Amino acid sequence: MRLICTQKDLSSALSITNRAVGVNNTLPVLNNVLVKAEGKKLYFTATNLEIAISYWIEADIKNEGEITIPSKLLTSYINYLKDEKVDITLENGDSVLVKTSDSKTKIKGIAATEFPTIPVVEKEGGFTVSAKDLEFAIKQVAFAASMSSTRPILTGVFFNTSKDKLKMVATDSYRLAEKTLNIKNSTGDISCIIPVKTILELGAILSLLKEGGDIEVIVSKNQVFFSLNKTKITSRLIEGQFPNYQQVIPKTTKTSTNLNISELSLALKRINLFAKENNNKILLKLSKEGIMITTDVTQVGVGEVELKAKIDGEDNEIALNSQFMLDVLGNLETSEVTLKLGEKTNPAVFQPVNKEDYIHIIMPLKI
Repeated sequence: MRLICTQKDLSSALSITNRAVGVNNTLPVLNNVLVKAEGKKLYFTATNLEIAISYWIEADIKNEGEITIPSKLLTSYINYLKDEKVDITLENGDSVLVKTSDSKTKIKGIAATEFPTIPVVEKEGGFTVSAKDLEFAIKQVAFAASMSSTRPILTGVFFNTSKDKLKMVATDSYRLAEKTLNIKNSTGDISCIIPVKTILELGAILSLLKEGGDIEVIVSKNQVFFSLNKTKITSRLIEGQFPNYQQVIPKTTKTSTNLNISELSLALKRINLFAKENNNKILLKLSKEGIMITTDVTQVGVGEVELKAKIDGEDNEIALNSQFMLDVLGNLETSEVTLKLGEKTNPAVFQPVNKEDYIHIIMPLKI
């Protein structure tokens, strides 16, 4: 194998595929990226056995071939090179010689035959969705998923399609986020749970690429495949039934108000200096005078903030986790948020003003 490509293209490819390289792998080859020269393209693939990421760049291929190279080492070395042509040659079947105009180094690799086979996802259903829409939806939903392995079903993002709509849902049982997206080319209704780690990596890659266009999503019985131009991502699915989350979304509202997100966020950050001493618990009292936000007395003191607001409906109060509120406020695309309350035992509902495609609920704490 011998090829010539640019440092910039190499760096871009490695920064994307590197995201699938795990840490403390028991199999040494999983620390490596598979580099394959074929035709006029150089393909890169990395996997941690749960997610696989592939990317390709154009290159001047002198001789075809493939090898796996330590991903972190190769990435660091390439990033230290000047933005110029890089000559890569496979030597003795297990090392690559990397040459530029002023440098030369040899990196030992592992034979490509040792690299795990990336499964081909057999299409049982699929759709296409705007890459920009999906990137933003990931920001609005993924943070609500659980990071604890005690309930694996909650460590994923639920994808549910019906006709030309996709609902993305995540919950850790204390909060829940649902985002509705428009999709195209849908082939049958789909229900699957994708690991939140996969979704977060997808979001990070979309942010890196900053590309428009559509993403093709293919779903099989136990795997999902995302395809966008040069990038391909394959991931396992989480087995099991996602909770019937619709039953916890309040159907009635007793009290509602529209709030400026910047003002509310600033108030919460101030009150959080005291609330964090009590597991971020705060009390919101809504009345005709506005909203009073207070904390319990803690070791460092007590906080109180008053916000002017027009309250529709009856007086109400609820205790919530202030950090959960800050999480959702930081991921809304509007300047105002609608807060809806029902009974004191019902969740609080947050929605961007005049936006029906997103809903976030936070379970109440004991007052």
